[in-house]
Amino acid sequence: MSTFDWIIMLGTLLGIVLYGVLKTRNVNSVKSYLLGDKDLPWYTIGLSIMATQASAITFLSTPGKAYEDGMGFAQFYFGMPIAMVFLCIFVLPIYYRLNVFTAYEYLEGRFDLKTRTLTAILFLIQRGLAAGITIFAPAIILSNIMGWDLNLTILFIGAVVIFYTVIGGTKAVSVTQKQQMIIILTGMFIAACLIVAQLPPDISFSDAIGVAGKMQKLEVVNFEFDLSNRYTFWTGMLGGVFLFLSYFGTDQSQVQRYLSGKSLNESRLGLLFNGIIKVPMQFLVLFVGVLVFLFFQFTKAPIHFNRANLEKVQTAEYRDELNNLQTKYDAIFDQKQTAIRSLVKAIDSKNENSINQAQSQINQLIDEDNAIRAEVDALILKAAPETEVKDSDYVFISFVMNHLPKGLIGLLLAVIFSAAMSSTSSELNALATTTVVDLYRRSIVTDQTDKHYLNASKGFTILWGLIALSFALFASLFDNLIEAVNIVGSVFYGTILGIFLVAFFMKRVGGKAVFIAAILGELFVITIFTLDKLEIVSIAYLWLNLIGCGVVMILAWMIQPLLGNDSKAAI
Repeated sequence: MSTFDWIIMLGTLLGIVLYGVLKTRNVNSVKSYLLGDKDLPWYTIGLSIMATQASAITFLSTPGKAYEDGMGFAQFYFGMPIAMVFLCIFVLPIYYRLNVFTAYEYLEGRFDLKTRTLTAILFLIQRGLAAGITIFAPAIILSNIMGWDLNLTILFIGAVVIFYTVIGGTKAVSVTQKQQMIIILTGMFIAACLIVAQLPPDISFSDAIGVAGKMQKLEVVNFEFDLSNRYTFWTGMLGGVFLFLSYFGTDQSQVQRYLSGKSLNESRLGLLFNGIIKVPMQFLVLFVGVLVFLFFQFTKAPIHFNRANLEKVQTAEYRDELNNLQTKYDAIFDQKQTAIRSLVKAIDSKNENSINQAQSQINQLIDEDNAIRAEVDALILKAAPETEVKDSDYVFISFVMNHLPKGLIGLLLAVIFSAAMSSTSSELNALATTTVVDLYRRSIVTDQTDKHYLNASKGFTILWGLIALSFALFASLFDNLIEAVNIVGSVFYGTILGIFLVAFFMKRVGGKAVFIAAILGELFVITIFTLDKLEIVSIAYLWLNLIGCGVVMILAWMIQPLLGNDSKAAI
């Protein structure tokens, strides 16, 4: 990487951190530290909510997923606008009326302390794991591509985030996220424009889009009802809605963002802004992945995108075999070039027979290409059996490092680091808030001064940061990083959402019933997830949100009559 790129990247990151520190240097009470000064406008709330969800994994893994599978992952977000409207109508007014620090405070008033504590602990477990993944994911990819030391990369990301989150609390998180989100969206838009500009002179943008369509990369909606298919219209509109209801309505990392708003209306506008803008943003990120796919149809892609893995087979024992595979791979690429240009001509002339012939030839060459890539993966595993050979997460960063001009490499790396910092800072801030408000101040140390709880909040931020770093340092790479975060959430979010929906809408159900139902529901979800991993059943992870929520609500309704009348009126 050039000196200019280093200056761009470090200057951008340093500017964001200094801005956050300066904006929050007067935070001196536990309320302002955990909730800010409740003065954030709707657009800051909206961008902060988007930045909390859009981790570095989004900008590393999502383009790679589109490169492999096309635009279908967009269906994951179809239910988000519905979830935002529901939360604005039913949930936000309750939080604002009760003036709570965390979502889980409400549960004690509605049910009892043990239900509040259980829900807070479920959140701490899943969000603590996710914080480690959001640090580890960009670190391992950047370290492999850039040749940086993995542990030092993890420590750099973690140290910077912990520093400004500890100093400024929730307001530092929100004001820095606004800048980070602007940089992220700008960087991705520039990347998309540059990919189009680098297409061959004889291939227009419309030609490229036509090719992408014929290669099934632009198919967004799949109406097939299949429980084992992770991304269909139904998983997005049913499982996805429940995931987003739980994530934005009960996850403190998100609740804390909109509880910092000037008013209920500002928070509502922030949530609706997120619901409207998030889907197009994900379309942009996925479309960048499709454009990278198109770019590599006309410019030879690496035979394996993870450079560190290829270095493991660059030895005397395996070099010749790898070179033979590379020769075959190069020949297939040349044939595919001819076939794709034939497809472009056929599309332009609207000759269906020629289109079908070209498509058939391209599909055959892609199968041969994939077979060679599989042989390379097998060779890597032969040289280093414990290696993770899945390389889709490396597609976008590989393109950035090898095909973008100086300066823009630094900007795109700043985008990735900014995304890592924005999501991780929200998670650490929320973990510390929940620990202090729902556990430490409520049940452990109950009668100390405001200054004591302010210092405790900073201490727990550091502690959770160190826990996340420890998990990141010992983690292993999942098949696809963006799926990993959503899977971890889906194991817990359904149960948490079920507790809250019982609280909101099932007025006759009390604390004992929902507590038992929540424990049984979580055990049921974990069982289903385990059976799926063992391939005994096949259920896509998004359905776990609906299953967990439904089981908790049904069990709470069934258990309540057995316990008598211990319910409190819904607040």
